[in-house]
Amino acid sequence: MAYGYSTKIADNMAKAMSHSLPISTKVSTQVCRFVKGLPVAKAKRALQDVLGMKRAVPMFRHYKETAHKPGMAVGRYPVKACKAVLGVIASAEANAQFKGLNSADLIIHHAAAQQGPTARGQGRTGGQMRQTHIEIVLAQVKRTEKKQEAKK
Repeated sequence: MAYGYSTKIADNMAKAMSHSLPISTKVSTQVCRFVKGLPVAKAKRALQDVLGMKRAVPMFRHYKETAHKPGMAVGRYPVKACKAVLGVIASAEANAQFKGLNSADLIIHHAAAQQGPTARGQGRTGGQMRQTHIEIVLAQVKRTEKKQEAKK
């Protein structure tokens, strides 16, 4: 089964993907949900705060026996997944600059994490290696559109 962003990438969009990252899929989906819809600068700042243990990522699934964090319900500090998502966002931003898009007007239009291939251990080892694909699509939104959306 193939996963991916199903809509055509328009001229005002840029895409970046990373395959088979050694991070947890179930945590990565929550990190992608955390940054989706944010402007790129705010998303980078939020992920840097998570790396510095200043801000937690809210967990909406797989949060059994997880403590509440200040200012929210259940949350965690997924450092490894945030580093990976930051790298993909930086790559998408570089792709957008190459296309001639203004970095100040970029928002994260689509962010998804899917399960990658599972590699089974050989012999006596019983573990499975976790692998995740991350996909980020940035879209340039003009400032007038942002103001009109805020008024609505």
